[in-house]
Amino acid sequence: MAIQKLDSMPVIRELKDFDARSGSLLERLIFNHRRLVIFACLLVTLVLSYFAATRLELNASFEKMIPHNQPFIKNYLENRHALRGLGSSVRVVVENIQGDIFDPHYLEVLKEVNDELFLTPGVDRAWIKSLWTPAVRWTEVTEEGFRGGPVMPDSYDGSVQGAEQLRLNIARAGIVGSLVGNDFQSSMIFVPLLDKDPVTGQSVDYHAFSRLLEEKLRGKFEYAGSNGQHAADQEGTGKIKIRVIGFAKLVGDLIDGLMKVMLYFGVAAVIATAIIYAYTRCVRSTALVVSCSAVAVAWQLGLVALLGYALDPFSILVPFLVFAIGVSHGAQKMNGIMQDVGRGTHQLVAARYTFRRLFLAGLTALLADAVGFAVLMLIDIPVIQDLAITASIGVAVLIFTNLVLLPVLLSYTGVSQAAAVRSLVEEGEERRGRGLGALWNLLDRFTERRWASVTVAVAALLAIGGIAVSSQLQIGDLDPGAPELRADSRYNRDNAYITEHYSLSSDLFAVMVKTPPEGCLKYQTLVEADKLGWLLQQQPGVQATVSLVDAVRQITAGTYEGNPKWLTVARNQDVLNYGAQQASVNNPDLFNNECTMMPVVAYLSDHKAATLERVVQVADEFAREHSTDERQFLLAAGSAGIEAATNIVVREANRTMLIYVYLAVIVLCFITFRSWRAVVVAVVPLMLTSILCEALMVWLGMGVKVATLPVIALGVGIGVDYALYLLSVQLAQQRDALPLAQAYKNAVAFTGKVVALIGVTLAAGVVTWAWSPIKFQADMGILLTFMFVWNMIGALVLIPALSHFLLRKAH
Repeated sequence: MAIQKLDSMPVIRELKDFDARSGSLLERLIFNHRRLVIFACLLVTLVLSYFAATRLELNASFEKMIPHNQPFIKNYLENRHALRGLGSSVRVVVENIQGDIFDPHYLEVLKEVNDELFLTPGVDRAWIKSLWTPAVRWTEVTEEGFRGGPVMPDSYDGSVQGAEQLRLNIARAGIVGSLVGNDFQSSMIFVPLLDKDPVTGQSVDYHAFSRLLEEKLRGKFEYAGSNGQHAADQEGTGKIKIRVIGFAKLVGDLIDGLMKVMLYFGVAAVIATAIIYAYTRCVRSTALVVSCSAVAVAWQLGLVALLGYALDPFSILVPFLVFAIGVSHGAQKMNGIMQDVGRGTHQLVAARYTFRRLFLAGLTALLADAVGFAVLMLIDIPVIQDLAITASIGVAVLIFTNLVLLPVLLSYTGVSQAAAVRSLVEEGEERRGRGLGALWNLLDRFTERRWASVTVAVAALLAIGGIAVSSQLQIGDLDPGAPELRADSRYNRDNAYITEHYSLSSDLFAVMVKTPPEGCLKYQTLVEADKLGWLLQQQPGVQATVSLVDAVRQITAGTYEGNPKWLTVARNQDVLNYGAQQASVNNPDLFNNECTMMPVVAYLSDHKAATLERVVQVADEFAREHSTDERQFLLAAGSAGIEAATNIVVREANRTMLIYVYLAVIVLCFITFRSWRAVVVAVVPLMLTSILCEALMVWLGMGVKVATLPVIALGVGIGVDYALYLLSVQLAQQRDALPLAQAYKNAVAFTGKVVALIGVTLAAGVVTWAWSPIKFQADMGILLTFMFVWNMIGALVLIPALSHFLLRKAH
């Protein structure tokens, strides 16, 4: 279906003068059965809106955030049953603002908090650790041998003597800095979570879990006393502060933030409507463009729900993009119809003419958008794959709602005569160089050799500078805490407090030592694990390492009256067996029951990209050199281990994803233009924008991670729309023997102005994300705004400049 020149369409004022059998088969099927098309779309809208309203869920899963096929994650998933406490978990810190942890009132509140968490669905109760759990024990060596017991005395009654005994037991247990704050003003409850809810068999609902924590903990204790009475009714008001960190709480806070983000959808719709109306001054056509884009979102959400997918903090942004893309394509159709109606063409004929001119370009552009989304399927992270599926569905429905339904509806309503006449008057003014015509005439200058040469040279310099800066781009998080949320969020304030007041962070990197049954107690295995622990502890960013070796060494010395020369790993197997037996009493998570799995855990000061890279490099090199048939060192478990694996997948996927998306765009452009020269002209502006976007990430201190990885692919897929619309018309005009300057001028007059309109509309829609309470959404909004604007500038400036060198004659 060729793009036809605007002026080649005859002006047909009466339908009787138009041959309804003209046009392609697809055009005839659509416009000769308009009522059927509208009825079918209405029926589909009602059905899918029902599914969206009744079945669509908003949630996030720990399983979907990790790359299942990455070797580290495979090792973790295969052995996680033996690694209690190294999977998804939360840490709850109860702080006494007006005293210390030995205050009887504080300890009573801590007990109630512990009980509430113990009874919370989804909690792995057997592995909860706090001052009130019997699994947290102390041990000491006496002249009679080992003596020990639970840290919380069985006889504790709130008396001064009981508090002193607790103080002594805490010191003997060595839990200051891990379960007790360094300043003794707070203590921690470690809460591991189950993968599945044992009652429902479904994955734990982290949003519901987070809400329970807010209601049962903060709502009940932070502003109330130990019996749950309101703060105003009880002495001790405001003495307790609850702090919670962990993946489940992070996801809960993200989803709570998403509720606020929905407001931005309305703001984006209002901005898009205002921009379109300011351009057309036509209420009916503006309303139709916005309505068809909203219908596309309803279809998308309904299909997502029908297929069993849920929206998560990442895919929640996709409806925004689908709406913005729909408005941009709708604006092109509306502009074409408005110009024909302004020349006196009947509205139905104008709709068919516009369908003929722009359907292929619009279809190719949407396919390019879909490719930009679909390429994300290559990334082995389920949450991004779900985003790719959700977005691809959204783009697919736009083919029906904005390329088919919108022209059909406009064929009935048309545009206001005043708006159509105004568009022709403005076009005439612009052709004479008045108003915006001065800007359009300036764009024509880029087809001249002097301007084209300077433009290409500037683009080359920008590319060189961008490459130099983007070479500093890092993979992973560059900030402490949860970079998904803003630095002043409650979660990050809690995380900062815990980091400051506790010696051991929540960023755990665990190397799994796998052996035959009873093999983890062998002398050589313990020695090798000890070597690994020592190597890890020498790395910057590692606070401490913990393994069975440390416990066995201490118990061995204790067996020999605490003599420090026995603070070692004995060669005698009976001594080792005894040490492990005693260690299992106080630290049952140091090895599993069959003694086939023993983790070496490194506590990291943060999970920044550089820290993880150093630890992974040392651990991986050690594992390759020291693994044997008797013992295997497997990377990696723990929150930091899982994040390190994710960073590796992101690094591998980053360039691969770009290669595939550019290959797909090149193929689609070649199919559309049938000219390699035109493909170069269309793709070079996109490449420049990608390079500059990576440089911008370095300048803003952003790393490439799960949240930012999709942005560049989406920018390329959506950005090529500009070139497809503009070049399609330009080449069609050149094939009609017009010179390049005139062909480009006509292309700008017909569709180039709308390219600028689309760029502004898309950018204005996503720039509102910059105010999102969710940091990664704000980052995506900034990056996408930059890409949309630069892709627009590149299309309007670089395309004519490159065309001067490559497309002076139509190919």
